[in-house]
Amino acid sequence: MHTKRFGVSLDEELLKEFDTYISGRYFSNRSQAIGFILQKYLTEEAWQGNQEVAGAIILIYDHHRRELQNKSTNIQHEYHHLVLSVQHVHLDHHKCLETLAVKGRARELTEFSNHLIGIKGIQYGKLVISCL
Repeated sequence: MHTKRFGVSLDEELLKEFDTYISGRYFSNRSQAIGFILQKYLTEEAWQGNQEVAGAIILIYDHHRRELQNKSTNIQHEYHHLVLSVQHVHLDHHKCLETLAVKGRARELTEFSNHLIGIKGIQYGKLVISCL
């Protein structure tokens, strides 16, 4: 991918706010921050437009919770065509972290993640997506 230069004119107050935003997130320069913001906006547009996206579903749960893993596995089998891989990590004696790499239409990934996150006993769940 080639980098292209272009000029941007902003209101002085907006530029001050933007510079504060940059410094609070440790971007190395304004160009990097603008690229990040544009990518974030385009990802949100893809999500709303039901485009094909890729991402991860992150789950934290107590693996001693009765039937939780069976329910999760059954839901994952229903949406098997969206799952690229699954990683299961033991955080301590009770808690597990599960990360599912996923790819598909934004709405279907949202539906899939909502089913998983809605399982009784899931302590934390989140869908993170990116444009392809």
